[in-house]
Amino acid sequence: MSEYHLHTPAGKPRARSLGIPFDGAPGPLNAITDVAGVAVGYHTLIHGEGALRIGEGPVRTGVTAILPRGGAGLKTACWAGVHSLNGNGEMTGYIWIQETGRQEGPITLTTTHSVGTARDASLRWLVRQGVLPDTSWGLPVAAETYDGFLNDCNGFHVRDEHVFAALDGAREGPLEEGSVGGGTGMTLYGFKGGSGSASRVLAVAGERITVGAFVQANFGSREQLTIAGVPVGRYLPEDLPGMSGEQGSIIGVVITDAPLLPHQLQRLARRMGLGVGRSGAVASHGSGDIFLALSTANAAALGDEERVQQARFLPESTLTPLFEAVIQAMDEAIVNALVANETMVGRDDHRVVAMPRKSVVELLRRHGRLADGG
Repeated sequence: MSEYHLHTPAGKPRARSLGIPFDGAPGPLNAITDVAGVAVGYHTLIHGEGALRIGEGPVRTGVTAILPRGGAGLKTACWAGVHSLNGNGEMTGYIWIQETGRQEGPITLTTTHSVGTARDASLRWLVRQGVLPDTSWGLPVAAETYDGFLNDCNGFHVRDEHVFAALDGAREGPLEEGSVGGGTGMTLYGFKGGSGSASRVLAVAGERITVGAFVQANFGSREQLTIAGVPVGRYLPEDLPGMSGEQGSIIGVVITDAPLLPHQLQRLARRMGLGVGRSGAVASHGSGDIFLALSTANAAALGDEERVQQARFLPESTLTPLFEAVIQAMDEAIVNALVANETMVGRDDHRVVAMPRKSVVELLRRHGRLADGG
């Protein structure tokens, strides 16, 4: 097993380091960046403590940037599909993706009241990169989840330069997880949540396929939490501090190198909700559960030349293993966001504890669910 399967670059534990079993075969990094060319960048904002003073803090927020084709591929779109499991949230560019089956430019994830800033700053960044010359226009994807329990969300602390930093810092390779980037102030199943990723590799129609998932996870109530089929949330101490009740949202991004058409990617996007359900959530009334699936294949067919284009695609009958890979990667990405985390104290001394890893391991052992059989 790769070291990257067990720990983040900073040495934080990932789910597999606890012996948590998952179905499917992960890629070398077990991250969305296993898909060739995908780059991810973070900018994290943490400062201040004590009582909330709107506009001053405390600040527990940030920005995540995803470049599906890396910095060199900004001018090339991806075939795309979207799905809203529950719509109490925002993802800009969603309607245009539904209309054309294309996603263009960067993807940014941040706090709810800064999604407009992230979207506009992405456009300014694209102009700076020379991708939107003259009178060209764009509709980049910017999406959000709510961090107001820990963060001064009405202080509008995310600014253009923070979005630029995340975009400029986007790199291929292993990823940090937990309280980083847009996931900094998030709460997941009543524990500290945030950013998580995972991947799967599989053979489909004679081709090696990689499916990568990234989540900004901020949803679920503690009693719903299910890991490896065990309802661990029901057995964990009730007096651990955190948010009560199911609230919050999840943004999920799946990128694959499989040659898929837009309607097929929409089918993948729908299955992302099944991955969320594996960890116990039910897409409550107050949750924004919004999913985006992209394919980096068929780049040559995504130009605007006025000629007949040709694209490769997998037949519908071969998609079930891809559905399984999406569900598996989403489930593991969510658990990674929990495991690679630490307790955080935010505004008004609100405290959200990290999921107690030792207690979870003991519960899984008791139910015979550790990967090593222990």
